[in-house]
Amino acid sequence: MMFGPRDSESTNSDQSMKWKIKRKTNDELRQQFIDMIAEQIKVLGMKLPDEKLKWNEERRHYDFGEIDWNEFWNVVKGNGPCNKQRLDARRKAHEEGQWVREAAMAYAEKKKLGKIKAA
Repeated sequence: MMFGPRDSESTNSDQSMKWKIKRKTNDELRQQFIDMIAEQIKVLGMKLPDEKLKWNEERRHYDFGEIDWNEFWNVVKGNGPCNKQRLDARRKAHEEGQWVREAAMAYAEKKKLGKIKAA
């Protein structure tokens, strides 16, 4: 899921590819990651939790099981298991950074009024 929705459901991928913001689509990135990590996991003697993961000789890529897109969209909509903690951390960082924003504004105002010389 971490590479985003399927290409068919990604509203920005086409434009991002045209503008060269992205060099690979979500599906391409996902496949590349799975191909890479599956081999690394084998070397480490571990097993991935995907029962359908298997090498496809014809495609020269790993096939993998279906992703739970309902869970993905639920997280995207802010209903994920860590959403409250993430938002709390973001609010705390914003509150604790207030003094930096105030100092920057004060500096900009003084510079504008000519009380601070440009370096």
